Amino acid sequence: MRIGELAAVAGVSTRAVRHYHRIGLLPEPARQPNGYREYGLRDAVELARVRRLTELGLSLDEVRDVLADDAGRDLAEILAELDADLARQEETIRRRRARLRELLAQADADGGLPPDAPVSPALAALFADFDRAAAHLPGPEPASLALDRRLLALLDTSAPADGAAAGGWLGPLARAFTSDPGTTRRAWALYGRLDELADAAPDDPRVEETARALVALLPPGLPLAPGDPAGDGFLDALYADFAPAQAAVLRRVITLLKERTP
Repeated sequence: MRIGELAAVAGVSTRAVRHYHRIGLLPEPARQPNGYREYGLRDAVELARVRRLTELGLSLDEVRDVLADDAGRDLAEILAELDADLARQEETIRRRRARLRELLAQADADGGLPPDAPVSPALAALFADFDRAAAHLPGPEPASLALDRRLLALLDTSAPADGAAAGGWLGPLARAFTSDPGTTRRAWALYGRLDELADAAPDDPRVEETARALVALLPPGLPLAPGDPAGDGFLDALYADFAPAQAAVLRRVITLLKERTP
C-alpha cells in the first residue's frame, strides 16, 4: 500500500501518518527502488490502533508508551488515569453549567444581569441587597461606589472556590451590609463624601473624618490586604484610580485597620 491507501484504510490523513513518522510513533518503511514507500497490513493495524487510542483521549506520548515493547506502564493503567482525568473534567463542566443556570435564572428574574456580572452568588447577593436598600436613597449612585464594586468583583474573582473573597473580605462585609439596613444609608453617604473629595487636596481635614467614618462602618476583625501599602503593587494601582484626597482616605483606612487589628 502507498501512504494514501494506508491513511484511507485507517481513517486518518496522510499528514497525520507523516507526523507519526517524524515523532517516531509509527515505523517508517524504507523507500522502494521506485522511490515510494510500501506499507503492509501490520502498518495498517498499528495505525488503526493509534487512531483508536487517540480517540479515547490519550496523548501521543501515552500512545507511544502503550505501543512500546518495554513500556513501564500497561494500557490498563493509562486508561485508568485517563478515566480519572475525564471524571475531573466532567465534574468541572457540571459545576460550570450549574453556575450558568443560576446566572440565566437571575437574568430571567431581574430582566437582565448587572454590569458587574458574573460574580460569585455571595457577592451577587450582596450587590442585590445593597441595591434594594439604596433604591429609595436620594441622588445617583456615587462614582466611588461604582469603583468599589469593581474592586470587590476583582477580589471575588481571585478568591478560593468556596466563595469567600480574597483574604476573607467578602463574608464579614456581606454580614455587615445585610444584617443592618442602616449600614446601607451610612455607606451611601460615605461614598458621597468620597466623591466630594475628588478635587480636594490630600491634607484636607475631611480626609481624616471620612477615613474614620469608613473604619467605623467596617466590621471588626476585617482581614487586611497583604503587603506594605507603601510598596504593594496592587495597592499602588488601586490608589492610582482615585483622586489624591480619595487615595489618602484609603491609605488612612488601611492604617487605622492595622491599628485596631490585634
